[in-house]
Amino acid sequence: MGNGPATGPREEPGADGGRAVPGGGDPTDVRLTAWVRGTVQGVGFRWYTRANALRIGELTGFAVNLPDGRVQVVAEGPRTHCAALLDWLTGPRTPGDVTGVTEIWGAPRGGYPDFEIR
Repeated sequence: MGNGPATGPREEPGADGGRAVPGGGDPTDVRLTAWVRGTVQGVGFRWYTRANALRIGELTGFAVNLPDGRVQVVAEGPRTHCAALLDWLTGPRTPGDVTGVTEIWGAPRGGYPDFEIR
């Protein structure tokens, strides 16, 4: 299980131009794109990411291995649900060894019928 360092505080620009923490109770749908570094390929990381997205619920998107050894995770859904998935990605119970996560928050683009492994 991974227990490496995560990124710093996770924030997203608020509608008023300030900074709002994802998961702050806002039901607005968002898009989370996360790049997970470490030993995350060949250890079931994408499968567990999908399983956790389905457990959290109301998330669509995908997890894909990248040529440089990272896993990219794109999740769309309620802000609190995306934040819960990010908490799992940066937590100690992921497969492999996560050494870092970089994330970007934005508006959802749609087009994902469910959460899949690519």
